[in-house]
Amino acid sequence: ISEELRRAQEEWEAVEEIQSELGGTLASATPLISFNEALQYFQTADLSECRRKVRATVHRQGLAALLRFLFGPPRLQPQLQGERELALAMAQCGLDDNERVHMRILQTIYKKLTRSRLGCPRYGAHWEELGFQGVDPGTDLRGTGMLGLMQLLYFVMDAQTLPLAQEIFKLSQHETQAPAITLIFLQNFPFCIMSVNITRIVIQALREECLSRECNRRQQVIAVLNDLYAAAFLQLYRVWKWQRKTVADSSFLLKELELSAKKKPKRLLKSLEAYVNRSPVADGLQQPASPSASLGEEIDFTGVCDLQVELEGEARLV
Repeated sequence: ISEELRRAQEEWEAVEEIQSELGGTLASATPLISFNEALQYFQTADLSECRRKVRATVHRQGLAALLRFLFGPPRLQPQLQGERELALAMAQCGLDDNERVHMRILQTIYKKLTRSRLGCPRYGAHWEELGFQGVDPGTDLRGTGMLGLMQLLYFVMDAQTLPLAQEIFKLSQHETQAPAITLIFLQNFPFCIMSVNITRIVIQALREECLSRECNRRQQVIAVLNDLYAAAFLQLYRVWKWQRKTVADSSFLLKELELSAKKKPKRLLKSLEAYVNRSPVADGLQQPASPSASLGEEIDFTGVCDLQVELEGEARLV
């Protein structure tokens, strides 16, 4: 190692020590955590309190129950029920400052999105820059709990989806100007709040058993949830970017995305597969052919519809 490189390394380590003093135990000294390591923690953690809060399925009565029995998706196979319950229990688990794994998940998300080697304090305005509503990300996880952070962790730690996550994060902070007119379209949106809303959609699709066929086919639950999350974010990104959407359009888009996730999850998953495989025809980052093709079948609305889910907390983008 040359003398110049050695001095540069010493200077960088000094910067990291300063950051560590500012951020306590949550600074750059905190190692990144993989999704699998975090999942293993939850698989062995005591989530009994969280499990007691879980409402595993949406109860139907009368004609709705009959139609579900006759024409609905298949039931989830018994051997997959445990994994499903784990996912729903994580959605009931709040962010805990005293759990080191929780803090590592939070720091990993920050570092991967900002592409920084340095960590950050537990509370502060830097979380608002990532798209949370305030200085404490934990307050935005109502209804999704740690599953909301786990899906975001998967998004930024998987090598195949990280470029997409960073591209969406870039768009969320972007401003564009429409050609030939003076009106400026601000396409920025709160990235992490949007992520939480997509996790809400995924949870509801799971609770309504809309994903049972795909879970049974793959003999997995959490992996299917993660892929649906990434696929939904990809679809939202395409429509948002190419149709010049703004925050004012978010309720419409989330409602359409909810319907697509429940009625056509296989179509969404195929779009993600095309993106991952970099299909020259169906790459998910290409401009959609038409607005009606962007989210499947065209849907008519009579007014602004907030995302309706049977979970605790607000369901709309705020």
